[in-house]
Amino acid sequence: MSQTILRLGHSPDPDDAFMFYALAREKIPTGVYRFEHVLEDIQTLNQRALRGELEITAISIHAYPHVADKYALTSCGSSMGDGYGPMVVAARPLELAELTGRRIAIPGRLTTAFLALQLCLGRGRERGTNDAAAAFEFVVVPFDQVLRCVADGHADAGLVIHEGQLTYEQLGLHLVVDLGAWWKQQTGLPLPLGGNCIRKDLGASAMRQITAILTRSIQYALEHRDEAVEYALQFGRDLDRPLADRFVGMYVNQWTLDYGAVGRRAIATLLERGAAAGLVPPVGQVEFVSP
Repeated sequence: MSQTILRLGHSPDPDDAFMFYALAREKIPTGVYRFEHVLEDIQTLNQRALRGELEITAISIHAYPHVADKYALTSCGSSMGDGYGPMVVAARPLELAELTGRRIAIPGRLTTAFLALQLCLGRGRERGTNDAAAAFEFVVVPFDQVLRCVADGHADAGLVIHEGQLTYEQLGLHLVVDLGAWWKQQTGLPLPLGGNCIRKDLGASAMRQITAILTRSIQYALEHRDEAVEYALQFGRDLDRPLADRFVGMYVNQWTLDYGAVGRRAIATLLERGAAAGLVPPVGQVEFVSP
């Protein structure tokens, strides 16, 4: 039987590792498909998606309108912050309004965290550029250096994703705003941070088959939580097992098996508001692939 090799891009983080444990350790049947795991940070994966390089990849929902011509979102694999999400932290206590005009370290221009921050504060301008109407200045740093950038005084505040949401206090930093909580207050919806997308040139039948395999991988991890968390722990920078388990639970849950009607409405609302603010191109109807 001939096999089809598929490159599967995802972040080297506990939640993604948990999600794809069954594929990485060959715990479930995959038929004619074999998966080559490509581990890179989400900003790099977003950039690779712009070029259509990987057959399947994790992607920031912020980035999806830029690749909707090449990719569809799989119905599984979402990271939703239901009343919690990316955080802005600072070296001293600040009110939200005090972020105006400040320099904020961000983990990437195409991250959903950055889109949410701009919807909250207003458009940002990159350090070294001129935009009198911008609400704040930003500097891009790798996501795992944001906390240190703030702690060392190189930025007034930092936009924190991944496990930094659970560890920022270890550096003596203070929460300014939880953007997932802010979004929930604004819309009543969870904040759709990331998802998986699959390249359309694979064809409709293959896209459905592959989505079914990805869904089974997530289901397996949820049903074999202890062993999947143990595997994911190796990807948890500065996380002990209880924190890794907590982080996985925040972002791999019922939303991850399927967006459902609420999750799909959350994506539509985020992208509509982003387009209305001139932050993303209009995407129209978001295309989803179900098993």
